[in-house]
Amino acid sequence: MTAGITTAKLRAWWHHRQALDGSLEGASAADVLASTGWARSVGGSAPYLGLFARARLDREAIDEAVADLRVHELPSARGCTYVLPRQDYSVGLTVGAGVPEADLISAQKYLGVSGGEIDRLCDLVIAALDGATEPLDPNKIKKAVGDAARGLGEEGKKRGQSSTLPIALGLLQGQGRIYRVPVNGRLDQQRFGYVRWSPSPREDEPLNLDTAFRELAARFFTWAGPASMRHFRWFSGLTTADAKNAVAKLDLAPVGDTDLLLPPDLLGEFEAFAVPRRSSYALVGWIDGIHMLHRDLGRLLEPEDAKRPAPGDKRGKALGDGADPPCPIIVDRGRVVGLWEYDPDAGAIAYQSFTTPDAALRAAVAQTETCIREQLGDARGSSLDSPASRAPRIAALRAA
Repeated sequence: MTAGITTAKLRAWWHHRQALDGSLEGASAADVLASTGWARSVGGSAPYLGLFARARLDREAIDEAVADLRVHELPSARGCTYVLPRQDYSVGLTVGAGVPEADLISAQKYLGVSGGEIDRLCDLVIAALDGATEPLDPNKIKKAVGDAARGLGEEGKKRGQSSTLPIALGLLQGQGRIYRVPVNGRLDQQRFGYVRWSPSPREDEPLNLDTAFRELAARFFTWAGPASMRHFRWFSGLTTADAKNAVAKLDLAPVGDTDLLLPPDLLGEFEAFAVPRRSSYALVGWIDGIHMLHRDLGRLLEPEDAKRPAPGDKRGKALGDGADPPCPIIVDRGRVVGLWEYDPDAGAIAYQSFTTPDAALRAAVAQTETCIREQLGDARGSSLDSPASRAPRIAALRAA
């Protein structure tokens, strides 16, 4: 690697740009997400943990921002759900709309579903929501639209499309005509009602697909740079040719003799950046942006740490064997220096540190532990996570 561009510098820079050094403490949820990137959400606690680590935001402030639509969980890049700031709704929805459209095409090809059938179902869903005085969950929508929503039989179940209703709901979300409201106002669960979105953000700020992906590329390299085209293709879901087209007008600057690229307005700041001498610990989820924007775990691991056993893995996998961490991570200046889980029975964090724990690390653990215990109640990695499923990892972390 070019002199001066060390692994330590890259990691510390990513840590800084992700505001895991406390540089955005006190900022709003929308400002944090606009500056550091959309927060991946899978029905777990990662968005709360990430916003707490970056800005010390409590759950109440985040839930209020969601309720006011200053930030919201939307299907976006690759059709996956992220928590986005309001100014990015149109970009996110536009780049994510291809997935529900592809679901419709698949249902038409293999399951005998017609476009006219889905159009009619979409109209009935909109009518039901327009006539409702509260958000409607899928069961209430199904009751309102009646036989217009039909099952797709065993073949549909095999293809993950058991009914026409999810197809219609996915299309309407991608078009920005409806959005989901968490039943209890929280991001760390998977129960939703649907409401009309009027005016739609895609109507307020219409974007064609090429423009939306150029906007996405500009945001990505600001959040994640230095990053490679491979990293951007992972995040965006684009082909090689389409990814090249999306970045063509960005004038991205190569970083040394690497394949990493950076927006030119950040190049001078990066070159002048020095690795902080003091530690800067942050406890974040396994899908936090420090990892998930690139999804390249090895760049954050020291070689000796990559060989450590993945806690609780019955197959004997090492930490560096997986594409993702096996559990939430502790980072210091961009390096993964530990793993952790929350034990709700004990009301405490179990963790393994790859370095000798110091006062700063113990303080970071205590602050996150208090946040979880008093505000969240638990720290689920995803909607499928439970205290029972993480028990083997907790035991392994304590043993280590």
